[in-house]
Amino acid sequence: MPSIEGEVTMQAFLKGTSVSTKPPLKDRVAATAGSSGENKKAKPVPWVEKYRPKCVDEVAFQEEVVAVLKKSLEGADLPNLLFYGPPGTGKTSTILAAARELFGPELFRLRVLELNASDERGIQVVREKVKNFAQLTVSGSRSDGKPCPPFKIVILDEADSMTSAAQAALRRTMEKESKTTRFCLICNYVSRIIEPLTSRCSKFRFKPLSDKIQQQRLLDIADKEHVKISNEGIAYLVKVSEGDLRKAITFLQSATRLTGGKEITEKVITDIAGVIPAETIDGLFAACQSGSFDKLEGVVKNLIDEGHAATQLVNQLHDVVVENDNLSDKQKSIITEKLAVSRHLFAHFSKMWNSKGNFTNL
Repeated sequence: MPSIEGEVTMQAFLKGTSVSTKPPLKDRVAATAGSSGENKKAKPVPWVEKYRPKCVDEVAFQEEVVAVLKKSLEGADLPNLLFYGPPGTGKTSTILAAARELFGPELFRLRVLELNASDERGIQVVREKVKNFAQLTVSGSRSDGKPCPPFKIVILDEADSMTSAAQAALRRTMEKESKTTRFCLICNYVSRIIEPLTSRCSKFRFKPLSDKIQQQRLLDIADKEHVKISNEGIAYLVKVSEGDLRKAITFLQSATRLTGGKEITEKVITDIAGVIPAETIDGLFAACQSGSFDKLEGVVKNLIDEGHAATQLVNQLHDVVVENDNLSDKQKSIITEKLAVSRHLFAHFSKMWNSKGNFTNL
């Protein structure tokens, strides 16, 4: 019995029309798979991750830390580490780069456990997840033939947010599993880490990045991503990010998406970063100096209507007061003391404000 495809071909032949013969099904599937692979676009990656240092040598402005880590990497050994310093200075990037150099890309995922503030890290997690990972023995060698250390690494990011009980439980684990596991604690405030933990770690302070280093890194990223921004724009971006390179890179990427290929101006950066315009701050300062309550009330109402953050206002007011040459040192000290009290009250009330929009513990 002739097939339907054969009948259609015969009819087309008798009518004198050309027939497009299809290739076999498996060839069509292969061709489709190939074309889809070619047209498949790479997933967009945040620039913070895309330009994160891949090796210890790429870490910027932390010469002392890099020098010590390179010596440790040469001997394929590491002590327990404690990295502390301001945010965005390369603490997490440094230990991740060191771990990649130690274990290579194949063993990195198996040998490294990373926990940050988004994970539950109470005493139960320390007793179960961290302890179980630390007790695992390790074996195997790197495919490239380089020596592979016989230990794992546990990275506890933002360790200063862990409870004292969880830190105390971690102390015993660090002691017992010292042969198979190294710990790296990362925090902003070393004073919030209990003394028994700090005494078991080699402490490294990460310095705030200089403006020059940040500008070089941002210009390099802007050049690779074909971003139109002037040197003045880069300098302003560094200023509003307050020494946090991660924040500066994020602002740069957000501003690039917002402008759609046009040049990034200071106004765009101001909008992205949530910075209060200098004219608004100057107007508020002038209203304070005028001695008129009505004028000051009007300026404050405008600030509230525009939705500016109170903490941002206090920070920028502090800078204006300190840099003002028309105020005496005594006047500056009185004003900055009042600003400090206001900042403390903001932090206190924000903790008391619950999810339903009500104050608790009043």
